[in-house]
Amino acid sequence: MAALRAPNGCPWDREQTHQSLAEYLIEETSELLDTIDHGDMDHMREELGDVLLQVVFHAQIASENGHFNFDDVAAEINEKLVRRHPHVFGDHDKLDNSEQVLVTWNAVKATEKKNGTPSKSCIPLPPNRLPALLFSKNVYKQLKKHELLTKAGLDDTFCEQVDQLDEKTLGELLFKITARCKDKGLDPEALLRTYVDSLIEKVDNA
Repeated sequence: MAALRAPNGCPWDREQTHQSLAEYLIEETSELLDTIDHGDMDHMREELGDVLLQVVFHAQIASENGHFNFDDVAAEINEKLVRRHPHVFGDHDKLDNSEQVLVTWNAVKATEKKNGTPSKSCIPLPPNRLPALLFSKNVYKQLKKHELLTKAGLDDTFCEQVDQLDEKTLGELLFKITARCKDKGLDPEALLRTYVDSLIEKVDNA
């Protein structure tokens, strides 16, 4: 990648920035997820390489600008894994199940310095770049975890209409909603995100 970005390297690679590469990271990640869904191990190997390329690419650009390099990226995630697994690498008692692991993980995570743009919300928010459905799932998880469903206007009965539906019917319902939005010229992603944003705002202003 350093050679591709060098003055005598590839014109296209030299022109790229963190911002211009963002769409490719989403695309490559989606292709990798597709191979996982299909259990396609040969293509999974290839797609993992494509995702790794994105990491290398961003690290190279950061290195050229004096921020960090690929070794720094690898060292930081290594340190984080060691720090968040004291039951494996430290003097913490051994844990018996994944539930205990998550408790320890979250306890250590809570003590770490927070990087990134600080959230103004009263709950930890997932990245805005997540697809609306996954974003909604994560927001609901946080609202439930922090016992804020009532403040969001979601009482114990808000899901009663779909409680009796099986998985196939729920999937069909989601598809029908998406199809109807399309027919009406509406963007279901935007509609869902707008609704979830309104829940967050309601909780923050409560």
